[in-house]
Amino acid sequence: MHKSTLEQWAILEKVVEVGSFAKAAEMLHRSQSSVSYNLSLLQERLGVTLLAPLGRRAVLTPAGEQLLSRVSPLLKAFSYIEMRAANLQDGERVRLNLVVDGIYPRGRLFAILRKFQQHYPRVQVQLTEVLESTTQSSEAFAEADILIVTRRHDVTGRGEWLMNIDFIAVAHSEHPLLCTEEPLTEDLLGLYPLIRIADSGALSQSAGDAWTFSTVDAAIEAIMSQVGYGWLPEEHIRAQLNHGELKTLPLSHGVRRATPLHLIVKQQLTPPDEPVSFFLSLLKE
Repeated sequence: MHKSTLEQWAILEKVVEVGSFAKAAEMLHRSQSSVSYNLSLLQERLGVTLLAPLGRRAVLTPAGEQLLSRVSPLLKAFSYIEMRAANLQDGERVRLNLVVDGIYPRGRLFAILRKFQQHYPRVQVQLTEVLESTTQSSEAFAEADILIVTRRHDVTGRGEWLMNIDFIAVAHSEHPLLCTEEPLTEDLLGLYPLIRIADSGALSQSAGDAWTFSTVDAAIEAIMSQVGYGWLPEEHIRAQLNHGELKTLPLSHGVRRATPLHLIVKQQLTPPDEPVSFFLSLLKE
């Protein structure tokens, strides 16, 4: 049996926040004697003095500060649980499942998520990052409310073109391909690994043809480490390009490539609810 309750700790937190028993009682809609009794009982059962008078205010003792700092995250978590329960009772959406291709610009994605969280703080987001070759039958695809993917025809739902992702051929500034005066022919490129972004089991390739990495970040790191060269999403490497760490390969053609991303909404969400509609509007801004 626990010696204290969350209610007692919540009362203590409120007293410390407002500085007096009377104000805390008013805000908690209970009598001042009830506040005093609960805090006296809490301190008695713990055997520790948690509060001390300082002028007209009630402040935490060092022991009180230490203990309340440990309990505060529990109080926030409990409030969140109650908030989610209220959402469930009202039939409101409590989670938004997203599947997003790894080539989608990270900065743009997190800016959208921040705006969404500010507008719908009660809705939890489940984000799964995938690559073009990820199997469409995975659980994440089956549960997704919104998908941002490259292969539109593989996914069932209401979809439309969203944007093109520009890929650019690059290598590290000190890579031999950028130190030669010879034209970058296919034979010269073939001397070094081509760094590909794809699921490790998706592509069959001969030895020396390409090195495959399962994430965009890993492919970028490989090229930054002079393992090879490759086409990378320009938005993901803008900082490295600006700092001169990565440089564009002077190819005679094919320096840039574009991959379309499609925005797909689960068929069952027609018409979409308010959180989904708001998220879609952010994506299209």
